Amino acid sequence: MSAANVSGEPSRTIVADTTANPAPLGLSAFGLTTILLNFHNAGFYPLDAMILAMGVFYGGLAQVLAGVMEWRKGNTFGTTAFTSYGLFWLSLAGILIVPDLGIGTAPGPAAMATYLAIWGLFTAVLFIATFKLTRSLQVVFLTLTILFGLLALANGTESEMVLMIAGYEGILCGAVAVYTGLGQVLNEIYGRTVCPL
Repeated sequence: MSAANVSGEPSRTIVADTTANPAPLGLSAFGLTTILLNFHNAGFYPLDAMILAMGVFYGGLAQVLAGVMEWRKGNTFGTTAFTSYGLFWLSLAGILIVPDLGIGTAPGPAAMATYLAIWGLFTAVLFIATFKLTRSLQVVFLTLTILFGLLALANGTESEMVLMIAGYEGILCGAVAVYTGLGQVLNEIYGRTVCPL
């Protein structure tokens, strides 16, 4: 039974949200993992356990945790983006690991192109949502949409040149995501705009 105020209506208790902003964690996890994978795509080093581990633990699990924290804050966009991209990294790691475990066969070029194109369409819709958010998030989602398009094209055509271009574009995308996440941290700590977002 609720306590009533003088008008006879149940009284309400408003609880202030004192939880931390999870977006810097999600953006940093996404950005750093994207940069490292795209150094590979640009041709600087081979695909190895370092990239897979980043994809599982930081790009994957950390973003899922950030998405759950955004859910707690009532942020539908943050929940959808961070949880989805966290699970994207986990699924990508699974695509690369599962064939080595003998559980399934590696996808062919058409299957990978389709996988990446679907993620590109998903990202394009989220990019439209960023028109109501900050300029830096608009750049993150625009460059990510382009990145998925380039990766789909590179996989579908098996073009090393397109993959290399995607790599450099992906490094840019990841760098903007890291800037956006760490910019939020610096702005909050200093109580003023240190990094324009």
